[in-house]
Amino acid sequence: MAADLSLIGSLQQQLVQVLAWIDGLGAIAPLAFILLYIVITIAFVPASVVTLGAGVVFGIVKGSILVLVGAMLGATAAFLVGRYVARSWVAGRIASSPRFQAIDDAIAKDGRKIIFLLRLSPVFPFNLLNYSLGLSQISLKDYVIGSVGILPGTVMYVYLGSLVGNLATLGTGDGGPQTATVQWIIRLVGLVATVAVTLYVTRIARQALSGALPKEVTTSKK
Repeated sequence: MAADLSLIGSLQQQLVQVLAWIDGLGAIAPLAFILLYIVITIAFVPASVVTLGAGVVFGIVKGSILVLVGAMLGATAAFLVGRYVARSWVAGRIASSPRFQAIDDAIAKDGRKIIFLLRLSPVFPFNLLNYSLGLSQISLKDYVIGSVGILPGTVMYVYLGSLVGNLATLGTGDGGPQTATVQWIIRLVGLVATVAVTLYVTRIARQALSGALPKEVTTSKK
């Protein structure tokens, strides 16, 4: 556990150093930042420090736009990798289960709303979710539109980074009362979104299952 925390801390420091390098690139800094965000999204690297750093380097408005672009491009790339590299194997594993198939159908039916709620909730890891959703039936268009749900959290994290104001203090917890307030807002929004997505997905799944499962399956579960 201690080794894992040490590795995460070391990785965060390296990302901060990359952000400092990007900050000195001048006109091409935004492009370099977007490329960095795409890479870390595909590589399962936690992006919180980079999102906070966007507020320090670029400010709230520009930083939020750059994070949104980088995250959306990275998420789309990961989704496509998950769909075309792993979907066949996963589909073969669940093909004999009408229950899983019904849930997959439910996601395909109301996927845009479900994705939006999932993106609002911090309980569902952003990077892992990108690949996992590639295994569902949701269309790329609905996936991309639903992923706009990352916007509120993005703006709040970038704003939090702008309050810190210094790359050297990222991840240290030194930000004053304003950063603490924003952190509590982020947690509250995440909690509400988590409850909402849980209730919504459960309702959709139950409706889909009641209509899609063979009678002998539903009877055997009673």
